[in-house]
Amino acid sequence: MSRTIIINILRFFALVFVQVFLLKNISLYNLSTPYLYILFILLLPFETPNILLFALSFLLGLTIDAFYDTPGLHTTACVLLAFVRILFISITVQKEGFDNEPEPTLSIMGFRWFFAYTLILTLFHHFFLFILEVFRFSEIQYTLGRALLSSIFTVFLILVSGLIFYKSKERK
Repeated sequence: MSRTIIINILRFFALVFVQVFLLKNISLYNLSTPYLYILFILLLPFETPNILLFALSFLLGLTIDAFYDTPGLHTTACVLLAFVRILFISITVQKEGFDNEPEPTLSIMGFRWFFAYTLILTLFHHFFLFILEVFRFSEIQYTLGRALLSSIFTVFLILVSGLIFYKSKERK
């Protein structure tokens, strides 16, 4: 197996473990819940085929749904996240000249691009997840507020983890 496959398998299990056993019960007044597990989808290499990206997103969401006892919520949100990721990367990567980069990490892509990438994709995931969870318009303000605060918390954790594992880019 290649090094990239092994790293992503380990990343999958590590993020599921952190989400299920460390972050599951963390909630700030039931307004902000971090969902760090989406980092797995965000950090998959650029050359990952779309069908594999959707399959891995489905598997990740299904795994989280099994632990959270939420039939299909995380699975649906993860598959949407994979779709939005494909769109975002197709719009930004080719225009900014990152074609030969292997994966969208903070150390490779730079802070500005990685922050925009993480923020936009996390917002899509969280808004869809929380709206699907409540599924009624009577609590729309509470739901949108929860999605926004959870997105901020999640992006913060993603950026902190990106800085912890930051490797300076080697110049040729």
